Amino acid sequence: MSDDLEQFYEIFFEESSELLADMEACLLRLNVSSPDLEDLNAIFRAAHSIKGGAGTFGFADITETTHMLESLLDKLRKGELEVRSEMIDAFLKAGDVIKNQLAGHRGEGAADPAEAAMVLDELKKLSDEAQLLSNKESSNTESKTDASIENHRVVEKTATVKENKPKCIYSIEFSKFGLNEAALENLFSNLQSLGALEDETKSSDDNLCRIKLATENSEEDVWEALAFVVDPEKLKIESEVSNNITENVLKEKEANQDDASRHYKAKEAMTSPGYGFFPDAPAAPKENNPSEVTEKPLLHQNTDQRQTAKASTKANAPATSNEASSIRVSIEKVDQMINLVGELVITQAMLAQTASQFDPVVFEKLHSGMNQLERNTRDLQESVMSIRMMPISFVFSRYPRVVRDLASKLNKRVELKTVGENTELDKGLIEKIADPLTHLVRNSLDHGIEQPENRRAAGKSMQGTITLRAFHQGGSIVIEVSDDGAGLNRAKILAKARERGLSIHDGMTDQEVWQLIFEAGFSTAEAITDVSGRGVGMDVVKRNIQSLGGRIDIESSLGVGTRISIRLPLTLAILDGLSVTAGNQMFIVPLNYIVESLQPTAADIKTVSGNGRVVQVRGEYLPIIALHEIFNLHSNVTSVHDGILVILEAEGRKAALFVDDLVGQHQVVIKSLETNYRRVKGVSGATIMGDGKVALILDTTALVMASQQEMV
Repeated sequence: MSDDLEQFYEIFFEESSELLADMEACLLRLNVSSPDLEDLNAIFRAAHSIKGGAGTFGFADITETTHMLESLLDKLRKGELEVRSEMIDAFLKAGDVIKNQLAGHRGEGAADPAEAAMVLDELKKLSDEAQLLSNKESSNTESKTDASIENHRVVEKTATVKENKPKCIYSIEFSKFGLNEAALENLFSNLQSLGALEDETKSSDDNLCRIKLATENSEEDVWEALAFVVDPEKLKIESEVSNNITENVLKEKEANQDDASRHYKAKEAMTSPGYGFFPDAPAAPKENNPSEVTEKPLLHQNTDQRQTAKASTKANAPATSNEASSIRVSIEKVDQMINLVGELVITQAMLAQTASQFDPVVFEKLHSGMNQLERNTRDLQESVMSIRMMPISFVFSRYPRVVRDLASKLNKRVELKTVGENTELDKGLIEKIADPLTHLVRNSLDHGIEQPENRRAAGKSMQGTITLRAFHQGGSIVIEVSDDGAGLNRAKILAKARERGLSIHDGMTDQEVWQLIFEAGFSTAEAITDVSGRGVGMDVVKRNIQSLGGRIDIESSLGVGTRISIRLPLTLAILDGLSVTAGNQMFIVPLNYIVESLQPTAADIKTVSGNGRVVQVRGEYLPIIALHEIFNLHSNVTSVHDGILVILEAEGRKAALFVDDLVGQHQVVIKSLETNYRRVKGVSGATIMGDGKVALILDTTALVMASQQEMV
C-alpha cells in the first residue's frame, strides 16, 4: 500500500469517527413525537457517507451495516415510516457496531461478529415491519374511492413526476496519483451502484481519469462516494440533464395527463345527472371554479419557491466547500511547532538577560528591539499554544449517551444539561479527563438522582437534572458535575468509615467527611450491582485528577444536591512552578502541590527510630525529604533548621521538602528527558531557564509516596 493511499485510509477513519459522533448526537436529541427533518437528513447523510467510503476501500462489514441503516433512515426522512423509540435504540447500537468495525480495520481491536449480526437482524426486522405497514397502507388506499377529483389529479400528477424522476449525467474528472488498481476497482464498483458508468479516459492521460455517471442520485451523493479516496482539490464534477431522458419523461408525463383527463371526463359523464338541467349539475355552479383557479397558482407558486430555494442552496454550496474553514494537521507537527516556539522563548530570555548588561542610553535601539521581540514572542507563544486547545464539547458530547443508557437501566428520568461547551483546554487534557468525568456522571446518576416516586414524595420534579459546566478561572479550567439529587449523607458516610476502620472523629468538617468517598474501596451502596457498589471508582478519579496536576472538591447539601468541582491547568505544556536550590543546582517544584513553606526550629525536628527525620507542623508529623541527599549533591546547608521546608501534598499524603533556598515563581516550558535519557526517579521533566541553565522538574507525587514508604 502506498503512503498516499494509507493517508486516505487514515482520513476515512477520522472522518467516519466524526460522522458517527454527529450521528449519535442527532439521535439523542431527536424527538420521537415530532422529529426534526434536518436531524433525520443529517443522520442519513452520515450513514451514507460512511457507506460510500467503506465500499470504496472494500470494508464489506461496514458497508453491509450502513446499507441496512441507510435504507431504514431513508424511509424515515421521506415520511414513509414513523420514528419509534426502539428505532433510535437500534440506530445507536448500529453506531456502536460500526465504531467497533472501524477500530478493527484500523488495527485497534476487533468487532464482535455476533453483535453485528444481532444488530443487522434487528434493523432488518424493523425494515420488514415498515414494508408490511407500507403494503397495508397501499392496499387500503387502493380500496378507497376518490373523495375529490382535484385531489386525484394532483396525486396522480405527483406520482407520475416521482416515478419518472429525470436522471442526471455527471462528468467526473480526478487524478489517479497514489491510487492502486484495487482502490480504483472498488471506487468504480461503488459508483456503479449509483447508476450507469461510462469510462471516457484517454490513453494519453496517464494520471487523469474521466468518467460519466447517469444516476438519479444528487451531486452530493456522488461527491461523498469519491471524496474519501480522491483528493478533493483534484476532483471535478459537472452535471447536465440528459435531453433524451428528459424528452421521454415529458412524453410520458403528457400521456399520463391525457389519460387522467380522459378518466376525469368519463367519470364526469357517468356521474352527471342532467347536463345542466338541474341546479346542482356539475356544469352549472360557478362557485367551484374560483377554488380551482386559485388552487393551481398556489401549487405552482409553492413549487417555484421550493425550486428557487434549492437553486439558491446549490449555488451557495460550492462557495462553502471551496472556502475551507479548517485544515487537518498531524498532532506531531503541532507538537514540533510548540517545541520550536519554546526554544524561541528560551533564546529570547537569554538575549534579554545579555542585553540588560548594556547601557540603555548608548544601546537604545538594542533595548527597543529586545522589547519588541519579547512582545512578539509572547504573542506567538499564545497563538501556538491555542492550536493545541480544543473545546471541551469533544468530551461533553459522549455523556448524553451515557446518561440515556444508564437512566434506562436504573429506571430513572434524567436530563443532562451542558454549560460552557466551547471552553478550551489542552488536547492532552481532553484525552485524559474523559474517564474521570464518566465516573462522576455515572456516580451522580446512580447515587445522587433519586427514583421518580421518591422525588415526587420529596416535592421535586420526577425528572432529575445533571449539569456539566466548564469555565476558565485564572490560569486554570474548572469543570463541575452537579445534580439536584439527594445529596451526600454525612451520618451514612461516617458510619461506613467506622465500619471500615478509618481514622475519623465527630468534629470533622463537611469537606473532610466528603473527602472520605475518595478512599480506596469506599462505597455507601447497600448492594453490589453491575453499575456500582465495589468502591473502585472515586479513588481512581482523584488519583487521575492529581496526576494531571489538578484537584477535586465537593459541595453537598442533603436533599438538595451535590456539586463536584475539578480544577486543572489549562495545558500540560506549560507549568507554574516554584524554583528552589539545593547545593549549586536549581529545581522546579509544581506550584499546585505546594501547601506552604516555613523555616523550622531545631525543636520541631524529630528522629524516628533511626529511619528518618520528621517535622512537627501544627500537631502533625511529616517526613522530611532532603533534596541534596536524593540527588547526591554537595550542599553547605545540611541542618534542617538552617534551611527551608516546602510542605507538599500529593495523593492525600503530606511531606516536607528540605531545600537550601527559594528563588521565585516561574511559568516554565516543560521539556521531556525520556527521549535522550533514561527515566530518573523523582524527576518528571526539565526546563531551560533564562540564563540558559537546565532546571529539573520534580516528580512531587513520587517523592511524597517514597518518603511515606521509608517511614513505614
